[in-house]
Amino acid sequence: MDDVFVGSLMSSPVHTVGTDTSLRNAGRLMLEHGIGSVIIVDDDGQLEGILTATDFIRVIADGDPDPDATVGASMSTDVTTTTANESIRSVADLMLEYGFHHVPVLDNGDVIGVITTTDLAAYISRGEEPGPNDATNE
Repeated sequence: MDDVFVGSLMSSPVHTVGTDTSLRNAGRLMLEHGIGSVIIVDDDGQLEGILTATDFIRVIADGDPDPDATVGASMSTDVTTTTANESIRSVADLMLEYGFHHVPVLDNGDVIGVITTTDLAAYISRGEEPGPNDATNE
């Protein structure tokens, strides 16, 4: 596992939205694509935050929100990221330590993918080295 890198397992392309996207539309996007998060980017494609299924649960638990509220108010902004060249072992350790399920993958500040616990589980269940087109869609 030490010689397998994030770039070979990450999901790409990434589903992104802007901070002014409504929670309703972000939720629809996640449901339509069967994904557990959307990446929030600015007009230049730079990472602003992430909105996950857990963030939606937090919004509901805190009180019935306005469904037209924007993701900017509910997204996580203190986002831990990785690079495509990072070992999946170190990213898996990070995910376990902090309870993350989605880690955006950056290249020179641009979001190029996301590595998820689903991606890691798919790799482990196959028991083989990933190919260049083996990324999953979550």
